[in-house]
Amino acid sequence: MVTTMTDINILQETSQFSDLIISSDIFYKYTQTKKEVQTNAEAQEMLVHFQGLKEKYEEVQRFGKYHPDFHKVTSEVREYKRKIDTHPLISEYKTAEKELESLLTEVSRILAHSVSQEIKVPTGNPFFDQAGCSGGCGSGGSCGCG
Repeated sequence: MVTTMTDINILQETSQFSDLIISSDIFYKYTQTKKEVQTNAEAQEMLVHFQGLKEKYEEVQRFGKYHPDFHKVTSEVREYKRKIDTHPLISEYKTAEKELESLLTEVSRILAHSVSQEIKVPTGNPFFDQAGCSGGCGSGGSCGCG
């Protein structure tokens, strides 16, 4: 492949654009809450415990409802997941993560559609996805836009 000045200019502009995102309040909030979760002993203990529960859950899922602990483990995972999701710090992190994901999705959509309206952008968000394209184009759905 031959690299032209246009290619180099596009790459430079891309680097400058990513710097704008990295310097945004949304990215800052995301990195700050991520650090807080990573350094919070209670949150880390909960996440490690949940990882262990997930491993039990995966083992039980191999046998399905025929495993003797199927209902117990399934219920325990669901309840603990709810406990994690309502932990104030983890909840704040997940909100910041969703906001960053939304920003990146919107940027991708704007960029793709500024090139051509025909470009499909897999978002996983039915609000942005093309009609008939459930779950985003990358999900293997029936939209035929792959």
